[in-house]
Amino acid sequence: MPVLTVESVSKSFGERILLDEISFAIDLRERVGLVGINGSGKSSLARIVAGVDMPDMGKVPVRRGSRIVYLDQDPKFPKAATVRHTVETGLGAWAKAKQRHEALSAQLVHEPESFEQLLELQQEAAAEIDRLGGWDLGARVDAFLSSLRLSHRADAQVGEMSGGERRRVALAQALVGDPELIVLDEPTNHLDMESIEWLERYLVEEFRGALLLVTHDRYLLDRVVGRTLEIDRGAIQSFVGGWEEYLSAKAERLSQEARMEANRQNFLRRELEWLRRQPKARTGKQKARTKRAESAQQRNLNPQRQQMQSLVVESPRLGKTVLDLEELGVEIEGGTLVEGFSYSMQKGERIGIVGPNGCGKTTLLNTLLGKRAVHSGKVRVGKNTRFAYLDQQRSGLDLDRSISQNVAEDDGYVLVGTRSVEIHSYLERFLFRGDQIAQKVGSLSGGERARVALAKMLLEEANVIVLDEPTNDLDVATLGAVEELLLEMQGTALVVTHDRYFLDRIATGIWVFEGDGRLTSQVGTYSDWKARQADQERSKKKTRVRDSEKSTVRSRKPERTLQKKLSWKEERELEGLLERVDEAEEKVRLLEARLADPALYANGGEVASVVEELERAKEEVEQLTARWEELELRKSLV
Repeated sequence: MPVLTVESVSKSFGERILLDEISFAIDLRERVGLVGINGSGKSSLARIVAGVDMPDMGKVPVRRGSRIVYLDQDPKFPKAATVRHTVETGLGAWAKAKQRHEALSAQLVHEPESFEQLLELQQEAAAEIDRLGGWDLGARVDAFLSSLRLSHRADAQVGEMSGGERRRVALAQALVGDPELIVLDEPTNHLDMESIEWLERYLVEEFRGALLLVTHDRYLLDRVVGRTLEIDRGAIQSFVGGWEEYLSAKAERLSQEARMEANRQNFLRRELEWLRRQPKARTGKQKARTKRAESAQQRNLNPQRQQMQSLVVESPRLGKTVLDLEELGVEIEGGTLVEGFSYSMQKGERIGIVGPNGCGKTTLLNTLLGKRAVHSGKVRVGKNTRFAYLDQQRSGLDLDRSISQNVAEDDGYVLVGTRSVEIHSYLERFLFRGDQIAQKVGSLSGGERARVALAKMLLEEANVIVLDEPTNDLDVATLGAVEELLLEMQGTALVVTHDRYFLDRIATGIWVFEGDGRLTSQVGTYSDWKARQADQERSKKKTRVRDSEKSTVRSRKPERTLQKKLSWKEERELEGLLERVDEAEEKVRLLEARLADPALYANGGEVASVVEELERAKEEVEQLTARWEELELRKSLV
């Protein structure tokens, strides 16, 4: 049963048609993803579905009694409102009844002459609260504040918070009311990985309503949604499944269209050859055949699709030294962000930098780029190292000038490596076509501005690419092109991002902000690091359990079974147990060394099997050690 239906909806901006009579429905509890290139109309459609904007034509009927909540890309709040009050407003009528009850309670204290009247009104407000869920509903607000790490800021004013914190407040406000349909427009922008992973778990395990999700986070799409809608040149197509299923079905559909196109071309060739062999006079049957050929020639079954082309360009040769850090210390306003970090970056390394919002990732980048002073230690940049930097603000763009002027000044050509390329051709790689390149940058969407900044950055003579949150505002097609760029050019890069998919595709190593000034380096992708982290946590848990069991055994009176004399077979077993423990521990050390070897990650398929083998080896060490302790204890008690 649909919670909402979109019926023949159209939307235009000037002469540009974004949505052309599109129709679809979202069922109760259905999870739907919405994809398409930047500027295709995803946000416009999301706002129409949420009832924030109206379509030019068509209608969007909603199931009676259904609540729709919309998370905007740039949520706005009253600056003086507290975090708790802002999240509570997501409970709608309950929050209003609670505020009314609190106001009447305050009046009772200050207006004793109206006590009876105010008391009656207060009781009415309390009854309304009970009807809408009771006082315990306030605990739901506390739960969301805790889950999104906002409890300590509950009384802070939203206007004083960072962008990432405000984003978490907006998420809590949108989700707390458990609506029948929630529309999330790029919910992961400006969120750190911990918050993204919480959101993913919540949507999969707890959220009960329907979902329309606009996001460039491919892991989120793959793990949350059951159907994917794609906006392509004003039309909408539906695919069953998440990101992986969408890609597979899309590839099959394009393959089928290619076969149809090949058949059409063969038909045209045969028909035109026949027509050219005929005399000029035409019978009725010949005229019909001519008309059929002309009609087929005009039909375009596979129009040119908007997809970013290869961006690989030549870069200056790197020297032996790329970037060396020696006991680096970074501080800001008296706080230590990084302390004693050393690293020698090699050619071809692509380092992902991860950590919670506010930990100092951008500050670290600015220190490495020489934009701020080093507090302690040394930063040595190779003499041939040239940085190209894409910052979060996409600065360096003149909003009053056109796309082509921002990228190529007033020149009609740009230099791509050693090749001179016409500006129209170059900008087509970034999905800017025809007269669009004359459009002012100030009129573009956030994602389109990011593509302009990327186009401009890649023209710099650089051999180390530095990207600060490059996935914010970019569509998946552009992200895929950037990933291919880094992989195909075997580029050297430093990337601050919360996009797990992006890191898993491009990273050869991870720098992790662990708090209290600790910055550690890890080999492999983000998922490799998380797998090792989970493995270490399991090992620590088992160690805690084993230590607890040992303590229990030693504290209680030895049982008769432990006092029994060792058999001859058990004595021989005990003699060889320590040697077997040593062999098992050596196997663990060898496997851990293998996991630390960068060469292993050239073939990512082996990583999981090595992690599993390491887990089995550690279990063997634990079992052998426990057996040795048991036999030794029995031997000593006899």
